[in-house]
Amino acid sequence: MKLYMTPLPLVVFFKDIDKEDLPSVGGKGANLGEMTKAHFPVPDGFGVTVAAYDLFLTENNLNREIKNVLKVTNAQNPEELNAASKKIQKLITAGKIPKAVSDEVINSYKKLSGFMKQALVAVRSSATAEDLPTASFAGQQATFLNIKGEANLMNAVRECWASLFTPRAIFYREENKIPHEKVKISAIVQKMIQSEVSGVIFTVDPVTNEKDKIVIESVWGLGEMIVQGSVVPDKYVVQKETFTILSKEVSDQPVQLVKVGRDTKEIEVPAKIKDLQKITDEEIVKLAKIADRLQKHYFFPQDIDWAKEDKNLFIVQTRPITTTNLKFKTKNSDLAEDIKTAQSPILTGTPASPGIGTGVVKILKSAREVGKIEKGDVLVAPMTSPDFVPAMKKAQ
Repeated sequence: MKLYMTPLPLVVFFKDIDKEDLPSVGGKGANLGEMTKAHFPVPDGFGVTVAAYDLFLTENNLNREIKNVLKVTNAQNPEELNAASKKIQKLITAGKIPKAVSDEVINSYKKLSGFMKQALVAVRSSATAEDLPTASFAGQQATFLNIKGEANLMNAVRECWASLFTPRAIFYREENKIPHEKVKISAIVQKMIQSEVSGVIFTVDPVTNEKDKIVIESVWGLGEMIVQGSVVPDKYVVQKETFTILSKEVSDQPVQLVKVGRDTKEIEVPAKIKDLQKITDEEIVKLAKIADRLQKHYFFPQDIDWAKEDKNLFIVQTRPITTTNLKFKTKNSDLAEDIKTAQSPILTGTPASPGIGTGVVKILKSAREVGKIEKGDVLVAPMTSPDFVPAMKKAQ
């Protein structure tokens, strides 16, 4: 008796997947399918599966080449890490996409576009090991916004695959002892929401770990600005159960990311809205209620991406919060007693994590300078992004 294996699909729509499909569409894709099935307000889309990525690697003979590059790379050395990343990403972006994959992706894109002929889509990478309950891969792989047309879509899919090997993604896997070959990637293609406002929601306070609070952050324009850490968002704190707004911090946002034609550009926020609260109190409560439902659905605190287009609120992504059990310690528990505070602060800003630490201060102007940080230093930067992670690991 012969057993025939059913070939794995190369493309799947959100309505046909759920949280059990993490091995084929990664954490992001599985969550979007799960939320779609549970009737959360998710923009429609599909996943280019891990099977498509594997076929691409096989047809371009890339598995061995990638393994050979990583084998001789010291991830603790920023120069070596960057060189290895560049080399692998170049191999992937130069590879030829198998016809079976491009045919499936283009047909699904036409179906998603409907009468619009060629819809604007966001293409996001979704790794199979990302957003595990014990580790957060947030911000590690790439997102491409306002993609239109078949050729541009195929290029964005290939760039997503290549982003599995950014310096910070390679470093993170090495640090967490996750074998590189065990992590696969899917590209998620989703109808683009033209966000007038967007942001993130945490269903527990991410700094104090208070479980009875929901924290909502919002910025004008596209939400990538929060991920990149390039502007300070509004922050609203809501009491769980009663959904009372406990506090609001409104930021004066100078720039925003918006769609201009087919490009995503950084422009100035119009003066008349610059210092206004970015969403109404009603919308804050509405988002808090959706977030509470999401936590109850997943039985775990959630870190949620949302966007507003016209009067509609959409959930673009959700993942488990992975830091709620961390306990912050200083090397010397008596340190707080020994520190004399200056009459006026030498430096003010937003601390990245609670606690007290001492060390040599190194000021980094950009992520290109992460090699300057040595173990035990205090890292200071105008603004941090996920590219700073290798330096953060060493910092006091």
